[in-house]
Amino acid sequence: MIEPDVLERTLGAALRQGGDFAEVFAEDRRSSSVRYDDGRVEELSSGRDRGAGIRVVVGDTTGFAHTSDLSESGLRDAAAAAAAAARGGGGGTRQVSLQRRSEPSANLVEVLPESVPKARKIELLARADEVARSESGSVRSVSASYADGRRRILVANSDGLLATDDQVRTRVGVQVVASGDTGMQTGFEAPGRSMGFELFDEIAVDDVARTAARRALTLLEAVPAPSGQMPVVLHRGAGGVLFHEACGHGLEADLVRKDASVFKDRVGTQVASPLVTVVDDGTYGREWGTFAIDDEGQPAQRNVLIENGVLTDYMWDLVRARQSGRASSGNGRRETYRVLPMVRMTNTYLPHGDTDPEAIIRDTERGIYCVALGGGQVDTATGDFVFGVTEGYLIENGEITRPIRAAQLVGNGPQTMALVDALGNDFSTWTGMCGKSGQSVPVSSGQPTLRVARMTVGGTAA
Repeated sequence: MIEPDVLERTLGAALRQGGDFAEVFAEDRRSSSVRYDDGRVEELSSGRDRGAGIRVVVGDTTGFAHTSDLSESGLRDAAAAAAAAARGGGGGTRQVSLQRRSEPSANLVEVLPESVPKARKIELLARADEVARSESGSVRSVSASYADGRRRILVANSDGLLATDDQVRTRVGVQVVASGDTGMQTGFEAPGRSMGFELFDEIAVDDVARTAARRALTLLEAVPAPSGQMPVVLHRGAGGVLFHEACGHGLEADLVRKDASVFKDRVGTQVASPLVTVVDDGTYGREWGTFAIDDEGQPAQRNVLIENGVLTDYMWDLVRARQSGRASSGNGRRETYRVLPMVRMTNTYLPHGDTDPEAIIRDTERGIYCVALGGGQVDTATGDFVFGVTEGYLIENGEITRPIRAAQLVGNGPQTMALVDALGNDFSTWTGMCGKSGQSVPVSSGQPTLRVARMTVGGTAA
């Protein structure tokens, strides 16, 4: 995207104006999507965005400017603006937005998903619609979606680093609404991977559609969830989002430094059950949060955050790592070139244990079995959380019995991890987008089937 000699002169200009550290982050992003609702194409879109963000650090102050003009003069103007903002002093971060200039689009080489005819993508969604409806006459509505994206990035900084990455992601989703005596119920499934259209050699659209449909249909037979404290068994993959939100964010170094984490000053202490190990791994397979380098040019890494219940480290971006005299953990990420990077998770998971998942169920006299979790809220400063259960069942006398609806899990991250008393020998992941401070990035989370000995379940049963 930008020639090395131009990058060198841009960085040199930023440093000559008083910068201690300077960085250029350039991005070229292409995307396409299709939305297919109730038998017809509702939306078919594609887009492209390219530009660069320039960061200059002077002491404790960061200046930042972004531009869509990738010419040398455009980059030089952005560098001057960022350096001027940094020299303003006073600590913290000051951002400058430059006037966007129109520039003819370059005709770049197409990524594999973009080389697939749109008709083929629509065929997949039409098939999903057909399969979902075939599950039952109670299915009232089916919405299927497809999305792919290619993100080419370049990072250069005044430490002499020059690194690039080419990231491709593909995803399909199906949402089904079914109607019955309990009203309208919704089921959803949306797998994705860091790969091209070959995703559909690994994931069958039929299976995605059936999962979403059966989730909605199961809720038609669901009874009101009980309430009170009881054991909760989380199906493999289902609890990943809970640990991501309730624990993962509290292990991000920027929140720790702001006194906004319950895990502050707890490195080396027991924060979870000895069964619990938590890993954040940007190199893991072809998961949604996998990449070669983060958005500061640092190599993706496998970072053990909690080992056998003991907190071993936090996740770090480059600037906060430099301030603490240590190396980045490869967790500096940003949504686009228009914003500064911050500490973010990648693929965060609990590795599997050695217990048969069926034995965990048999050993649970009464409780809740969660197959899928929905949205939730968490306070990283305290670790308190609330999550909705989108697919769950009663456990009665060591057996999974009736489906439940309108259940919520209420608890505290460290306390929940301390109460994990069984860890299965299976494993799966969950694909999602993680929001933080207005930025959204792709992540995955995962875990084996596990049991929390005691959690508060909020339900509506009498």
